[in-house]
Amino acid sequence: MRLSLNQFSLSIAILCSLAATVPARAQSLEGSKAGEAREVVGIKLRWCPAGTFKMGSPRTEPERRPGEDQVDVTLTHGFWMGQCEVTQGEWKRVMGALPGEVTEHAGVGDDFPLYNVNYAEAQALCAKLTELARAASALPEGWAFRLPTEAQWEYACRAGTTTATYAGAYLDSTQANFLGDKPYNGAPAGPALNRATKVGSYPPNPWGLHDMQGNETEWCRDWAHARLPGGVDPDLSDVLGTPSQNGALSRSRRGGGWTDPGWPQRSAFRQRFEPERRYDHIGMRVSLSFWEERK
Repeated sequence: MRLSLNQFSLSIAILCSLAATVPARAQSLEGSKAGEAREVVGIKLRWCPAGTFKMGSPRTEPERRPGEDQVDVTLTHGFWMGQCEVTQGEWKRVMGALPGEVTEHAGVGDDFPLYNVNYAEAQALCAKLTELARAASALPEGWAFRLPTEAQWEYACRAGTTTATYAGAYLDSTQANFLGDKPYNGAPAGPALNRATKVGSYPPNPWGLHDMQGNETEWCRDWAHARLPGGVDPDLSDVLGTPSQNGALSRSRRGGGWTDPGWPQRSAFRQRFEPERRYDHIGMRVSLSFWEERK
Protein backbone atom coordinates (compact mmCIF):
# COMPACT_ATOMS: atom_id res chain seq x y z
CA MET A 1 0.00 0.00 0.00
CA ARG A 2 1.35 3.37 -1.03
CA LEU A 3 1.18 6.29 1.36
CA SER A 4 0.34 9.76 0.21
CA LEU A 5 2.77 12.56 1.02
CA ASN A 6 0.46 13.75 3.80
CA GLN A 7 0.12 10.24 5.24
CA PHE A 8 3.90 9.72 5.12
CA SER A 9 4.50 13.03 6.89
CA LEU A 10 1.94 12.10 9.55
CA SER A 11 3.62 8.72 10.10
CA ILE A 12 7.00 10.36 10.59
CA ALA A 13 5.48 12.83 13.05
CA ILE A 14 3.92 9.98 15.05
CA LEU A 15 7.24 8.08 15.18
CA CYS A 16 9.06 11.19 16.37
CA SER A 17 6.40 11.75 19.02
CA LEU A 18 6.74 8.17 20.27
CA ALA A 19 10.54 8.48 20.40
CA ALA A 20 10.19 11.59 22.52
CA THR A 21 8.16 9.64 25.08
CA VAL A 22 10.81 6.93 25.56
CA PRO A 23 12.10 7.21 29.15
CA ALA A 24 15.38 9.12 29.33
CA ARG A 25 16.97 6.15 31.10
CA ALA A 26 16.33 3.99 28.04
CA GLN A 27 18.09 6.52 25.81
CA SER A 28 21.29 5.54 27.55
CA LEU A 29 24.96 5.58 26.74
CA GLU A 30 25.55 2.18 28.26
CA GLY A 31 28.26 0.08 26.71
CA SER A 32 27.92 -3.56 25.77
CA LYS A 33 31.16 -4.96 27.21
CA ALA A 34 34.00 -4.00 29.52
CA GLY A 35 36.63 -1.90 27.80
CA GLU A 36 34.41 -0.87 24.90
CA ALA A 37 35.70 2.36 23.36
CA ARG A 38 33.69 5.52 22.78
CA GLU A 39 34.43 9.18 22.14
CA VAL A 40 32.30 12.09 23.40
CA VAL A 41 33.20 15.73 22.57
CA GLY A 42 36.73 14.63 21.73
CA ILE A 43 37.34 12.69 24.97
CA LYS A 44 38.25 9.04 24.47
CA LEU A 45 36.50 6.78 26.97
CA ARG A 46 36.33 3.13 28.01
CA TRP A 47 33.29 1.33 29.41
CA CYS A 48 33.31 0.05 33.01
CA PRO A 49 30.25 -2.16 33.53
CA ALA A 50 28.13 -2.27 36.67
CA GLY A 51 29.40 -4.78 39.21
CA THR A 52 30.54 -5.68 42.71
CA PHE A 53 34.12 -5.75 43.97
CA LYS A 54 36.32 -5.75 47.04
CA MET A 55 37.62 -2.24 47.55
CA GLY A 56 40.87 -1.93 49.51
CA SER A 57 43.69 -4.37 50.14
CA PRO A 58 43.92 -7.68 52.00
CA ARG A 59 46.05 -7.69 55.13
CA THR A 60 48.60 -9.90 53.35
CA GLU A 61 49.34 -7.33 50.63
CA PRO A 62 52.93 -6.05 50.86
CA GLU A 63 53.31 -2.35 51.72
CA ARG A 64 49.61 -1.83 52.49
CA ARG A 65 48.77 1.28 54.52
CA PRO A 66 46.12 2.24 57.12
CA GLY A 67 42.72 3.05 55.69
CA GLU A 68 42.78 0.23 53.16
CA ASP A 69 40.67 -2.32 55.07
CA GLN A 70 38.53 -4.07 52.49
CA VAL A 71 34.84 -3.27 52.01
CA ASP A 72 32.26 -4.64 49.60
CA VAL A 73 31.13 -2.14 46.96
CA THR A 74 28.34 -2.46 44.42
CA LEU A 75 28.17 -0.07 41.49
CA THR A 76 24.65 -0.32 40.09
CA HIS A 77 25.40 1.74 36.99
CA GLY A 78 28.19 1.26 34.53
CA PHE A 79 30.20 4.34 33.57
CA TRP A 80 32.69 5.56 31.01
CA MET A 81 36.21 6.33 32.23
CA GLY A 82 38.73 8.52 30.45
CA GLN A 83 41.02 6.26 28.45
CA CYS A 84 43.93 8.46 29.48
CA GLU A 85 44.60 11.24 31.90
CA VAL A 86 43.33 14.62 30.68
CA THR A 87 46.00 16.15 28.48
CA GLN A 88 47.25 19.70 28.22
CA GLY A 89 45.87 19.80 24.69
CA GLU A 90 42.38 18.74 25.80
CA TRP A 91 42.34 21.38 28.52
CA LYS A 92 43.38 24.13 26.10
CA ARG A 93 40.77 23.06 23.55
CA VAL A 94 37.95 23.22 26.11
CA MET A 95 39.07 25.79 28.71
CA GLY A 96 41.73 27.96 27.12
CA ALA A 97 44.89 28.83 29.05
CA LEU A 98 46.36 26.10 31.23
CA PRO A 99 45.48 26.46 34.93
CA GLY A 100 49.05 26.45 36.22
CA GLU A 101 52.71 26.60 35.31
CA VAL A 102 54.22 23.97 33.03
CA THR A 103 57.88 23.00 33.07
CA GLU A 104 60.17 20.93 30.91
CA HIS A 105 60.78 18.74 33.96
CA ALA A 106 57.09 17.86 34.39
CA GLY A 107 56.31 17.79 30.66
CA VAL A 108 55.20 20.33 28.08
CA GLY A 109 53.04 19.52 25.08
CA ASP A 110 49.50 18.73 24.01
CA ASP A 111 50.01 14.97 24.48
CA PHE A 112 51.39 15.33 28.00
CA PRO A 113 49.06 15.05 30.99
CA LEU A 114 47.59 18.13 32.59
CA TYR A 115 49.05 19.01 36.01
CA ASN A 116 49.14 21.96 38.41
CA VAL A 117 45.34 21.86 38.44
CA ASN A 118 43.37 22.24 41.67
CA TYR A 119 40.12 20.49 42.57
CA ALA A 120 37.77 23.35 41.62
CA GLU A 121 39.46 23.72 38.24
CA ALA A 122 39.17 19.98 37.63
CA GLN A 123 35.46 20.19 38.44
CA ALA A 124 35.10 23.16 36.10
CA LEU A 125 36.50 21.15 33.20
CA CYS A 126 33.96 18.38 33.87
CA ALA A 127 31.13 20.92 33.94
CA LYS A 128 32.28 22.47 30.66
CA LEU A 129 32.54 19.07 28.96
CA THR A 130 29.01 18.28 30.11
CA GLU A 131 27.78 21.60 28.73
CA LEU A 132 29.46 20.98 25.37
CA ALA A 133 28.16 17.41 25.14
CA ARG A 134 24.60 18.47 25.93
CA ALA A 135 24.76 21.28 23.38
CA ALA A 136 25.83 18.65 20.82
CA SER A 137 22.94 16.35 21.88
CA ALA A 138 25.54 13.74 22.82
CA LEU A 139 24.26 13.09 26.37
CA PRO A 140 20.93 11.54 27.33
CA GLU A 141 19.22 13.07 30.35
CA GLY A 142 20.97 12.27 33.63
CA TRP A 143 24.45 11.67 32.18
CA ALA A 144 27.31 14.02 33.08
CA PHE A 145 31.07 14.29 33.10
CA ARG A 146 32.40 14.14 36.65
CA LEU A 147 35.56 13.35 38.52
CA PRO A 148 35.37 9.67 39.45
CA THR A 149 34.48 8.71 43.00
CA GLU A 150 37.11 6.74 44.88
CA ALA A 151 35.04 3.61 44.33
CA GLN A 152 34.75 4.21 40.59
CA TRP A 153 38.44 4.96 40.33
CA GLU A 154 39.59 1.78 42.11
CA TYR A 155 37.03 -0.36 40.27
CA ALA A 156 38.25 0.98 36.92
CA CYS A 157 41.90 0.64 37.93
CA ARG A 158 41.47 -2.98 38.96
CA ALA A 159 39.49 -3.84 35.81
CA GLY A 160 38.40 -7.12 37.32
CA THR A 161 41.75 -7.97 38.94
CA THR A 162 42.28 -8.68 42.63
CA THR A 163 46.07 -8.39 42.79
CA ALA A 164 48.01 -5.43 44.18
CA THR A 165 48.22 -3.86 40.70
CA TYR A 166 46.27 -4.59 37.56
CA ALA A 167 49.50 -6.08 36.17
CA GLY A 168 49.80 -8.57 39.04
CA ALA A 169 51.54 -8.84 42.41
CA TYR A 170 54.66 -7.05 41.13
CA LEU A 171 55.31 -3.84 39.18
CA ASP A 172 58.34 -2.58 37.30
CA SER A 173 58.93 0.52 35.22
CA THR A 174 58.23 -1.18 31.90
CA GLN A 175 54.59 -1.28 33.05
CA ALA A 176 54.09 2.23 34.45
CA ASN A 177 55.92 5.55 34.81
CA PHE A 178 57.28 5.71 38.36
CA LEU A 179 60.67 5.63 40.08
CA GLY A 180 61.68 2.35 38.53
CA ASP A 181 64.81 2.00 40.63
CA LYS A 182 62.36 1.35 43.50
CA PRO A 183 60.03 -1.29 42.02
CA TYR A 184 57.19 -2.98 43.85
CA ASN A 185 57.42 -6.29 45.69
CA GLY A 186 60.73 -7.56 44.31
CA ALA A 187 60.16 -6.75 40.65
CA PRO A 188 63.34 -6.03 38.65
CA ALA A 189 64.72 -2.51 38.96
CA GLY A 190 64.42 -0.26 35.95
CA PRO A 191 64.95 3.35 34.95
CA ALA A 192 63.65 6.28 36.98
CA LEU A 193 62.71 8.87 34.37
CA ASN A 194 62.02 11.58 36.97
CA ARG A 195 59.52 13.20 34.63
CA ALA A 196 56.05 12.73 33.21
CA THR A 197 55.57 11.02 29.85
CA LYS A 198 53.01 11.43 27.08
CA VAL A 199 49.72 9.79 27.98
CA GLY A 200 49.33 6.24 26.74
CA SER A 201 53.06 5.54 26.67
CA TYR A 202 52.65 2.43 28.83
CA PRO A 203 50.45 -0.67 28.39
CA PRO A 204 46.76 -0.30 29.33
CA ASN A 205 44.95 -2.31 31.97
CA PRO A 206 42.48 -5.05 30.89
CA TRP A 207 39.76 -2.45 30.23
CA GLY A 208 41.95 -0.33 27.97
CA LEU A 209 42.79 2.40 30.52
CA HIS A 210 46.29 3.86 30.45
CA ASP A 211 48.34 5.28 33.35
CA MET A 212 45.93 4.31 36.11
CA GLN A 213 49.19 3.53 37.87
CA GLY A 214 52.03 6.00 37.37
CA ASN A 215 52.53 9.26 35.45
CA GLU A 216 50.19 11.66 37.34
CA THR A 217 48.19 11.06 40.49
CA GLU A 218 44.55 11.92 39.88
CA TRP A 219 41.87 13.93 41.68
CA CYS A 220 38.81 12.01 42.86
CA ARG A 221 35.38 13.42 43.62
CA ASP A 222 35.16 12.36 47.30
CA TRP A 223 36.28 14.11 50.42
CA ALA A 224 39.12 12.09 51.99
CA HIS A 225 37.91 9.82 54.79
CA ALA A 226 39.98 7.63 57.09
CA ARG A 227 37.90 4.61 56.14
CA LEU A 228 36.90 3.40 52.73
CA PRO A 229 33.30 3.96 51.67
CA GLY A 230 31.49 0.66 51.15
CA GLY A 231 27.98 -0.27 50.13
CA VAL A 232 25.98 0.68 47.05
CA ASP A 233 27.24 3.48 44.78
CA PRO A 234 29.29 5.23 47.49
CA ASP A 235 29.81 8.93 46.83
CA LEU A 236 31.37 11.03 49.57
CA SER A 237 31.64 14.23 47.57
CA ASP A 238 29.25 16.04 49.94
CA VAL A 239 30.27 14.30 53.17
CA LEU A 240 33.08 16.20 54.89
CA GLY A 241 36.06 13.97 55.43
CA THR A 242 38.45 13.11 58.22
CA PRO A 243 40.74 16.05 59.09
CA SER A 244 44.47 15.58 58.70
CA GLN A 245 46.83 16.01 61.64
CA ASN A 246 46.86 19.77 61.06
CA GLY A 247 43.06 19.88 60.92
CA ALA A 248 42.80 20.41 57.16
CA LEU A 249 40.13 18.73 55.07
CA SER A 250 41.26 17.20 51.81
CA ARG A 251 39.87 15.64 48.68
CA SER A 252 40.91 12.15 47.67
CA ARG A 253 43.36 11.40 44.93
CA ARG A 254 44.41 8.08 43.50
CA GLY A 255 47.15 6.44 41.46
CA GLY A 256 50.85 6.80 42.14
CA GLY A 257 52.79 9.28 40.06
CA TRP A 258 56.11 9.74 38.30
CA THR A 259 57.55 11.13 41.55
CA ASP A 260 56.69 7.98 43.56
CA PRO A 261 58.35 4.60 44.08
CA GLY A 262 56.59 1.34 43.30
CA TRP A 263 54.51 0.69 46.41
CA PRO A 264 52.13 3.71 46.02
CA GLN A 265 51.20 2.40 42.56
CA ARG A 266 49.02 -0.29 44.16
CA SER A 267 45.35 -0.20 43.13
CA ALA A 268 44.21 0.23 46.75
CA PHE A 269 46.62 3.00 47.75
CA ARG A 270 44.88 6.18 48.88
CA GLN A 271 46.15 9.76 49.03
CA ARG A 272 44.71 13.12 50.03
CA PHE A 273 45.35 16.76 49.10
CA GLU A 274 43.80 20.08 50.09
CA PRO A 275 41.42 21.03 47.25
CA GLU A 276 42.77 24.54 46.72
CA ARG A 277 46.33 23.37 46.17
CA ARG A 278 48.06 22.23 42.97
CA TYR A 279 51.25 20.36 42.17
CA ASP A 280 53.24 19.22 39.15
CA HIS A 281 52.52 15.52 39.73
CA ILE A 282 48.75 15.86 40.29
CA GLY A 283 46.41 15.73 37.30
CA MET A 284 42.97 14.33 36.57
CA ARG A 285 40.88 11.85 34.64
CA VAL A 286 37.19 12.22 33.85
CA SER A 287 34.31 9.79 34.14
CA LEU A 288 31.02 9.97 32.26
CA SER A 289 28.28 8.62 34.50
CA PHE A 290 24.53 8.40 34.90
CA TRP A 291 23.76 10.40 38.06
CA GLU A 292 20.10 11.40 37.97
CA GLU A 293 18.88 8.57 40.22
CA ARG A 294 21.55 9.34 42.85
CA LYS A 295 20.44 12.90 43.60
